[in-house]
Amino acid sequence: MKNYPICFLVLIFLGCQPRGTQEQGSGPAASYLNWQAIADKLVERSQLQAGEQVLLVGHPGRFDPLIPLLKAGIEKAGASYLGTYSIDSVQPAAWQTDFTATLKRMDGEELPLFLSTVDLGIMLPGATPVDKVYAGMQEVLRQGKSRTIHFHWAGAYDMNGQLFEPDSAVDVFYENVLLKTNYPGLAARQQQFEEAMRDKWVQVTTPAGTDIKFRIGDRQVTKQDGDASLSHMAKAVTLIDREVELPSGAIRVAPIEESVEGVIAFPDSQWNNQMAEGVKVTIKAGKVTEVNAAKNLEAVNAEMNEGGEAARSFREFALGFNPLLAIPDNNPWIPYYGYGAGVVRLSLGDNTELGGKVTGGYVRWNFFSDATVKVGDDVWVENGKLVK
Repeated sequence: MKNYPICFLVLIFLGCQPRGTQEQGSGPAASYLNWQAIADKLVERSQLQAGEQVLLVGHPGRFDPLIPLLKAGIEKAGASYLGTYSIDSVQPAAWQTDFTATLKRMDGEELPLFLSTVDLGIMLPGATPVDKVYAGMQEVLRQGKSRTIHFHWAGAYDMNGQLFEPDSAVDVFYENVLLKTNYPGLAARQQQFEEAMRDKWVQVTTPAGTDIKFRIGDRQVTKQDGDASLSHMAKAVTLIDREVELPSGAIRVAPIEESVEGVIAFPDSQWNNQMAEGVKVTIKAGKVTEVNAAKNLEAVNAEMNEGGEAARSFREFALGFNPLLAIPDNNPWIPYYGYGAGVVRLSLGDNTELGGKVTGGYVRWNFFSDATVKVGDDVWVENGKLVK
């Protein structure tokens, strides 16, 4: 199989392009999913304590069968179910409680204050950071309070970098990952990688010409190992430490900005809504100092000028560790935002949510499925395969 780097611009939320080749998934008719097992796994990963207050945020028509099962699991654990807030204008009667009715009326600074009483928020598929209550919960997380489960069911890309809507095959794939991930093993491997990075240079190379190195020093490494327990939050430092991804798999870190040196060679991709080819950027002390392109350099410069200083700043290194989310050898596609073993993300832009110093709002993620990653003299990833 050939590997291809993938890149895309993240504004806030990316829309999905349905493939249209298989049964549409994720709705109430998705009887092939084991809703009870999914609910049980979410409750298990939450490790709820008696008396904790739990809010669900969802979109009607997506994963509706999960909600009464989660409610039952929350209450069985001795926690309190606060209701399910609908991001749609329609609030299903079965979802509504006094708490969600109050949320509907709230806005501005009073919203995160009210939400600060929530111990756990579960963001169900369809909810995104542009939604009022989701954004309000993120503000609570920034204040070092509470925790959320970001229960995605999206982030599936073809090898040309096109996002597509999960169908029945992706549904079953993701269910398998959620239920069968070896969570203790995943956590142990991520911990080993963090420890290896602490006092060594990290180098990322690709066949297209990427050759970049950096150090992380004492920067926080977010390990998305699926642990959404209250005790795990004792180690939380950044917003994304408190926003636990399920399915799980990636580590994320904002390197020391001044340590980042080298070249990133991008795949042919959209810049400023135009296709650009052969784009390479040179980075010195964390800043883009030179931009070259074989075709449409003007579009690249236009996007960077629009993005400001953040667009010319290195943001983040991420590496996937979950073998169940690895790119399949047959009919390859990139599952779940590159959280699979061996997939690398090198990003430009604002990294404050990771504990970095770059502000400005602009973010561009770049996926590389053919990277080699060395930590000191040790090879952890070779040509897109996790080997260490």
